[in-house]
Amino acid sequence: MKKILVFSLLVLLLAAPQVFAGGQGQSKFVTIGTGGVTGVYYPTGGAISRMVNAKYDEYGIKATVESTGGSVYNVNAVLSGDLDFGISQSDRQFQAYTGLAEWEESGPQKELRSVFSIHPEAVTLVASVESGIESVADLKGKRVNLGNPGSGNLQNALDVLAAAGLSEADVQAENVNAVEAPGLLNDGRIDAFFYTVGHPNGNVKEATAGRVKVRIVNIDGDVLQALTNKYSYYAKAVLPGKEYPMAANTSDPVTVGVTATLVTSTKVPEDVVYAITKEVFENFDDFKKLHPAYQNLTRESMLKGLSAPIHKGALRYYEEAGLTEYINPALIQK
Repeated sequence: MKKILVFSLLVLLLAAPQVFAGGQGQSKFVTIGTGGVTGVYYPTGGAISRMVNAKYDEYGIKATVESTGGSVYNVNAVLSGDLDFGISQSDRQFQAYTGLAEWEESGPQKELRSVFSIHPEAVTLVASVESGIESVADLKGKRVNLGNPGSGNLQNALDVLAAAGLSEADVQAENVNAVEAPGLLNDGRIDAFFYTVGHPNGNVKEATAGRVKVRIVNIDGDVLQALTNKYSYYAKAVLPGKEYPMAANTSDPVTVGVTATLVTSTKVPEDVVYAITKEVFENFDDFKKLHPAYQNLTRESMLKGLSAPIHKGALRYYEEAGLTEYINPALIQK
């Protein structure tokens, strides 16, 4: 019995190195933080993990996906080492790296690294027609879901309110997850909700197809101008109105948008980031088919909208593929 026990312990000790991330020939386990399961982040993380897992014999990497609270959570979890990669809005990447917003007290997060950009995300304001909300200014005094704590969604909503001369105190604010908002709107428990997301989106479709007639409110004019003048990461966005035929809109809604990005940290090994980057870019056509929000995606656009330095593993691939000319030189650190 003792011999069997000793032999078993020896087998376990010999096998143990295979379950730790690290050196050559060892298994590496990485986790990608995404967002809610109904958004675009979650299937994006799933697609990336499948691509890498399909090449396990080559890279020795096993990737898994975690549904999370969104951008802020993902950035903080990546920096703390709880996640290896996270999907984050471009504005949140900028704020973390430069020490603004949630990171003002802790200061610039200089270990944060960019991998690539993914898809444009529009700040989407959906309101019931009955509420009379036809502009951002009309939100005053209304019941509005701004987004859950730790999400980029919440900060975008606050930015839009500020650009219209409003604050959180000027509305009856709710802070629930985006997946809950369409139900609340159709139950008459809120008048409107913000959702920063790629389009077309299932939650927005759900809201427009419910028993309550809704419109997608334009975020345009002086509000749009104020946002794009103040923040480099905001840009005008036009939503595909044809995707929401039940909405009260008679033309494509105009709003403001950011970009979804994949981030990591200096702690993640170069070969792991190289593998992730290479598989997405080498399987670009398959990746692009993942979601209609990716229809205008190009390899060049995936290198725009970044504000943290490019991780050395990703840079290694971009140099091999001749893509460095599309990267802001300030983000290349040797």
